[in-house]
Amino acid sequence: MRSRAALSWSTSLFCLLFLSPVSPSTSSRPQWILQRVPVVLPEKTEDQPAPHFLSQARLDVASECDPECHKRAPRLSYWDLRRLLAFETLHSDGRLTETAIGIYGYNPNLNTSPAYASGSPAKAEGSRVRRRREIFGHDGRFSIAGQNFLLKFPFSVAVKLSTGCSGTLVGDRHVLTAAHCVHDGSSIRTPTNDKMKFQWIRAKRTHVPKGWIKGNANDIGMDFDYALLELKKPHKRRYMKLGVSPPAQRLPGRRVHFSGFDNDRPGQLVYRFCRAGEETPDLLYQHCDAQPGASGSGVYARMWDGRRRRWERKVIGVFSGHQWVERQGASQEFNVAVRITPLKYAQICFWIKGNFVDCREG
Repeated sequence: MRSRAALSWSTSLFCLLFLSPVSPSTSSRPQWILQRVPVVLPEKTEDQPAPHFLSQARLDVASECDPECHKRAPRLSYWDLRRLLAFETLHSDGRLTETAIGIYGYNPNLNTSPAYASGSPAKAEGSRVRRRREIFGHDGRFSIAGQNFLLKFPFSVAVKLSTGCSGTLVGDRHVLTAAHCVHDGSSIRTPTNDKMKFQWIRAKRTHVPKGWIKGNANDIGMDFDYALLELKKPHKRRYMKLGVSPPAQRLPGRRVHFSGFDNDRPGQLVYRFCRAGEETPDLLYQHCDAQPGASGSGVYARMWDGRRRRWERKVIGVFSGHQWVERQGASQEFNVAVRITPLKYAQICFWIKGNFVDCREG
């Protein structure tokens, strides 16, 4: 059966909810390291049969592949990457297209970002065996609901999709989210019955990489659980820049942050931060407390930008959701984020900018 593209225009609506920033310590200055990234260019676009909007929205996704499973996966070749980074685009008029891509300036023998390659290897944290749940011990989430917190960065970049997932503003009319929020690997998502009163903005185009469409939640597909929505009009809000994901040990306090619309707290934006755990070249595991609805949130870090001489937050990943693997009757739990690698940065940046010249440094 032919795979289908992302999200219909009727489901690609979202709302903006705004909160106030948290001021982290400036006692140390972990720095963003700018690096030259590869070039990912469209080569050929072909029309595809019109998609069918059949699948109900799903706010979480399960995988049978744990961190060790992902680490054992064979390294992808140049031709594998070209095939997996090809993408489908759903247009607001209902057209579906598939685009082949070319990759330039990429060394497939490197499995990490060159600018961070000299860092000491991260020490993996042991996986814990728990009952199946998404709150790890004490609930460390913070709900932001007061009017005095509206329109404050960085929480102002959080948005809600009509499918029930979350997303992040990464351009003046672009939203980054998880692919499984808009595409189940075979058919289009339909919206949930969301009764909250929000102002919605329609999407003009939605891009989903073929790596997700071909792999879904399997070993390779999880590495490509990201999608980009292009809106029909500017949202007129400050957005968060993209950044190439550094190794976990280079993050301040080894922490990651993200905000989303957890479905157990309707009408509220929920912020959390936690320590990053194990990582693979494409995935970052952590025990941030989260509930369905937070999937698609942009995972970010705050570090010093030496060139601009200021602290800056950048989106370094997309929260995919709660993962578990059943082993000997016990559920082994992980919360997983898809890391923005140099290649993914190049692809997403091209979707936003429309050219590669503005996407050479990440």
